Parts: sequence; structure tokens; C-alpha cells
Amino acid sequence: MMDDSELEAIATPSGSSSIGDAVSGRAQSVPDEGEDDELYYIPERRPSLDLGPSPMDTSHWHYVDQASAPPLSYNSMTSEENLSTMDVDDGSSTRVQLDRADSYSSCYSFDSDDCEKRIPRVKSNDDAVSEPSGTPELIQDPNAIRHPSLTVAFTFKAICATLGKLTEADFKRFKMMLWKRYPQSFNTPPQSMDMVDLVDRLLECYDLEVSLQITRTLLEEMERNNIIDFLQTLCIRNEVRHELKETLKRIYGKVYEDWAMQGEKRPLDDVFTNLHITSTSNNGPNLEHEVLTIEKLDTNHKEGKLLSTGDILSAERLEQSSLKLLLVTGAAGSGKSMAIRKLILDWVEERSHQHVSFLFPLPFRELKKFEDSEVSLVDIIQTLYPETKKLTEQDYRSDDCKLMFIFDGLDEYNGPLDFQNTTLVGDHTEATTLNILVVNLLRSRLLYRALFVFFSRPPVKRCIPWDTPRDQIEVRGFHDSEREEYFRKRFKDPNQAARVIAYINSSKTLRIMCHLPLFCSLVADEHQHIFKEQGTGAEVPRSITYMYTKLLLALTRQHHTFRARYCSPDKERDFLMKVGKLAFNMLEQGQFKLKKPKWQEHGVDDTETVIKSGLCMQYITKTMVFYQDKVISFIHPTMQEYLAALYVFLTFTNQGKNIFEHQLKDKVRGIFKAHKVMELYKSAVDRSLPYEDGKLDIFLRFLFGMALKTNLELLQPFCTSSVKWPTFIEDAAALIRKRIRENEYPGRNSNLQCCLDELGV
Repeated sequence: MMDDSELEAIATPSGSSSIGDAVSGRAQSVPDEGEDDELYYIPERRPSLDLGPSPMDTSHWHYVDQASAPPLSYNSMTSEENLSTMDVDDGSSTRVQLDRADSYSSCYSFDSDDCEKRIPRVKSNDDAVSEPSGTPELIQDPNAIRHPSLTVAFTFKAICATLGKLTEADFKRFKMMLWKRYPQSFNTPPQSMDMVDLVDRLLECYDLEVSLQITRTLLEEMERNNIIDFLQTLCIRNEVRHELKETLKRIYGKVYEDWAMQGEKRPLDDVFTNLHITSTSNNGPNLEHEVLTIEKLDTNHKEGKLLSTGDILSAERLEQSSLKLLLVTGAAGSGKSMAIRKLILDWVEERSHQHVSFLFPLPFRELKKFEDSEVSLVDIIQTLYPETKKLTEQDYRSDDCKLMFIFDGLDEYNGPLDFQNTTLVGDHTEATTLNILVVNLLRSRLLYRALFVFFSRPPVKRCIPWDTPRDQIEVRGFHDSEREEYFRKRFKDPNQAARVIAYINSSKTLRIMCHLPLFCSLVADEHQHIFKEQGTGAEVPRSITYMYTKLLLALTRQHHTFRARYCSPDKERDFLMKVGKLAFNMLEQGQFKLKKPKWQEHGVDDTETVIKSGLCMQYITKTMVFYQDKVISFIHPTMQEYLAALYVFLTFTNQGKNIFEHQLKDKVRGIFKAHKVMELYKSAVDRSLPYEDGKLDIFLRFLFGMALKTNLELLQPFCTSSVKWPTFIEDAAALIRKRIRENEYPGRNSNLQCCLDELGV
């Protein structure tokens, strides 16, 4: 192996003190008279060059012969350096302009002391000195379109990572070959340059494709095929990664302003509001209430840390824990889907999770299409994301290519999760049934180097085996300040946003319920319709019952769309009656949670209420060290009160029965029904007033609100007959005012006034 002095001896003419002196003409010695005075000449002093935007004219540069380098020895690769987030195609044509303008650099440095240079002079055509025959020809198609993934940053990192795999001796040899083949790129031999300076200089002098081509060509001469394959792999990964990001950005980058109408789409960053994500799970529902003071339901008493979507299996958290499977739970409407979108978009925009080479969202709604066929995990990935077909087996198994899978809607999966008897599968290319794949994914059998995140409603059954190492966090919706921030982002007109914020602040119950992003979305949708049709100054709804009915219908629509497409109206009505009856009985007893066996005693299916309907949530109470109770409650106490009122209302409208009467009698419905309706509300008011704690206050507001025309129209699918009470508002208002005048329970008059507000009078 030649050292630096030998390399300088090859390139330095006699009489020069150094290569720099030979090139710049600064040597103190003067050529003898006998020297060939035609070999070198001193050009006239020129003004400083103007290196403007156009490339330098190098047509006047010529070169002298150089001595051939002696044979070089080869050493095996010993150094390893991982580069986890690289990808592109090798010498393939590409499709977009470069991120920056092509960089051009002079082959020599010019300064005030270096304007005169000894330049090799070519003799006549007969004895002209030719370039070294070993210089590889640089081929670049001027019509080729560069792939958008080929950027300066990637090319720089890719070449550095590739050269980093060379031994010190091989790297030195690489620099010598670079100097020999392309001396015009350096004013001094590159032997003194470190890797960063060398690659930087290479990118200054050549285009990106040419720089990669030079690197590959020299490595081929060095017969380092394994390192060439490494560079090729980085380029392919980079190209696939770019195309995958474009696909994900198209799918998850924008959201509908109005989910119900599927209207205009807006960028996610314009509407996303930070979510309340806690590092602990089993926290139970939000118990904040306008009237009641409800103690924490002996759930997880640990104070969890606040997290962001960027903390989900982040590089920092992985350093602290080796757990690579994460279960993210949250009640219906708590913002899990928005958290998923934010996580994906932040990876696409390189704001977080850059330790992940490829991120694959695999929603269970999409996986259902594979239920009737045998597929492998790779088949699913390539079907949903065809651009990944260029990835190789090594890409799925390599330590320097981290994969992350996001499974949304584990609660929507209806297959049997038999962790004891299901066939074990450890090969991600092995074709099998979807159920076997899901069980083995939850068992952490497939792609054990990858990261897995499962999003689910609080589970009823054990969806991950107890012996599978995993972490669990919870999405809990919005903090108080974030509720207003959501509406400011949602409405472009500040005046409209201010009106909506004033609306939710007009009722403490509405403001509390806006901890659910889904509820906020429904409020925003309703006001958006009003503003669009009637203008910003239009009258906004005052009824809290209306928005709760909208929430019920939204959850019901999700149930029909994703979980029970063929659920009949009768079956759905029967389910609501069972849940409502349980809610009413619990409310009268002052209960807001029940252990799982108690629900079964009331004939209520916990799977139906928690997983499918989203009206309830399950969590584990830690009452004893070795004993845990599964407890079920409604997603919020006011939702329990609403369903209790719905049960009383539907019992009367569908069956003509007043549940507040101890002795129910079958009466002829029809013309007498209009008179009976006030009997129902009179009984409800008289039942609620004696409770000084106000446990039936919100229930009573909901019951009055359900008889309004706007709410009757929404509730019509649950009614077996049409309901017409033309004088209800006047009759109900007269009843409430009479109770206020009687002043029998003066402490309860404030809630009676709220009932008047609910009626809009």
C-alpha cells in the first residue's frame, strides 16, 4: 500500500517542493535552461473568477501523464456501521428535480496569493498527452428524470455509511484511487481528508447520480461487492420509503371537516389538537359532573405521565424499555383515530419516529378482506402497499431496518383469540389464515425485531396473552384548554369559533362532555351547518339533549358500519331498552359502576355494550394484590343519565307505560295519550325534587329535551309509532313554573330553571 509520500512523488514534478507548489507555481526553484521549457508556462495574471450561477468553463484545462499506481492489496471488511433510515434505487432513472441547485466547484482554490498557477500545457496534437486509460467513463442520461427520493442529504449519508464499512486501509486506498481517476476534483491529494470532507467534496464536483456511480465504480475495482450491495440496498429502501410516505400522506394527511357529510378535506395539521394520553391504563371514565360529586371509582390510582403521539415507542422509550408491543386503549370517541393519523403523519413529515425505517398502518377494517383466504404477513403488506414489493427478505429481518406496524381497531376483530391451541407461525412469508396471523402477532411470534402498536377500545376479553411482554397506555381525549383550541382550529372564521365556544361554555355539562373529541366534532358539524345556511349570526341550539342524541346516533352509525352491518332496528331498540333500564336502576341507587357479573344478571351483554356500541367501557380495579375485578361503567355519568331518560321516554312512547307509577295499568292509547304525557313528566318532576344531591337533575333535563320536535325527529327510528305532542312545550313550561312558584323545594329551583332552558323558553 502506498503512503502519502509515495502518492505525492507520483504526482509532483521534479523541482517542486510539494504538490501544491507544483500546481500553484510557488516553488522557489526555477527550471534549468536545459529543461523542456514547453512543459510548463506561467499564465498571465487574471482577475478573480466570478463563480456565478453557471458552471465554470473547464475547457482550457489539460492534464499531464501520471505514473500508474502499483498493485494494491485487499483487506476484508471489519468495520460495521448501521444506517437505519436510508432508501432509493441504484442506477435507475429518476423523476423530480433535485432539492437544491446542482453544486459546481472549481478544481483549484483561488485566493489573492494564488492567482498565478503552473498549468500543465499540452503539446501539439501529434504528441498530446492522453488521459489515463483507467479513468471510468461517467455516464449520465441528460433526459433521465431523477427520483424525488434522491436528495443531497440521502446521498451524503448513503455514501458515508458505505465508506464507513471499509477498513482503514481500504478507505485509504479508495481515496488514492479517487485521486488517480479524478484528479481534477481536488487541488491536493485527498489522503488528508476525513470521510465527511471527502464525500462533501465529491458532491460539490459531481451530480448526485454521478457521485453514487463513482463510488460504485471504485468499489467494483476494489472487488468489494458486499459493500456495493449495501449501497444498493440503501438506495432501494430510500426509494420505497419515499413512495410509501407519499401513499400514507395521501391517505392520512387530510381529514373531512364534516365527517357526516364527507365535505371539504383539510390538512390534519390544521385541525389536530393535542390529546390527553397517559402512561397508565385502566383509569376509568371522566367523572367530572355539573351537579354530582363522584369519587374516583377505585381504578388505577397511579398518576400517569402525560405523553404525546411522538412518545409512542419512541427511540428514547425503547432505550429505557425493551418492550416492543404496545396496547393503546381509549373509550369510544376519545381520539384514538386522530392519534393514529398524527403518529403516521409525523413519521411521514420526519417530525418523530425517525428510528423507524418503514411504518405500516394495518387497520383491522382493511384486514377483513383477507378473512376468507390464506395469506402471509408480507402478502398483506404488499397488497395494501404495492410499493413495498421491491423490498427483500433481508429488509424485513435486518437490525438496521426497523419496521413499525400500527393495528387500528383490535376491538373490531371478531375472530377467536385462542392463544393456547393456535398454530405457531414464525415466518412472515408463510401463508396461513388471518386468525392465525393475528394470534401470532399478539404473541410476538412474527418479526420479533419489529415494533407493534395495537389501538383498541377498553377490552372485554383478554386480547393479549398474559405472558406476552407489552406496555399499555390510554387516550383520554382533551384537556380543558384543548377543547377551545379544537374549535379555534376547526373554524377558519374567528367569530364563528367564538360563538361555538360560547355555546359549550353556556352549559357546564356540554363543556365537560367536550373532553371527547368525537363530541366536539359533532358540535362543530352542527354549528357549521347552521352558519352555512343561516350565517354566523344565526340562533344556535340551546338543548343539551340534542347533542347527546347526535352522539348516540354517531356511535350507532359506527356500530352499523364496522361491527354489525345487518343489525335490525328491532334488535337495536331492544338493546337500548336493556341498557337504558340498567342505567336507570343504577342511577336511582346512586351507582355509576357495576362488576361484570352484575351486568350479566340484568341480561346485558358486556361485549355488546363495550366493544360494539361504545356506550360503556371496561377497566380493572386493583382492590387487592392478587385479585382484580373487571368493572363496567358508562363512558361518562351523563351518558348513563341520558340512556336512563331514553329508557323512560321509549317505554312511554312505545308501550304507553309510566315507569314512575307503582301500579301500571294497561290503558287505551290514542286520544288519551296526549293527556298521559304530562302525567309522565309530572311524575318525573315529583320524583327528582326530593333528592337533595340532585342525582336525577340531568336525567330530568334529558327527559324534557327528548319531547322537543328536533329531538323527536332524531329519535324516530327507535319509536314504534309516530309521536305528536303539539302543545307539549307550553304544557311542560306551565308545569315547571308551577313547581317553582310552589317553592316546596327551594334548593331544587335552579334545576327546574335549567329544564325551562332545555325547552327553549
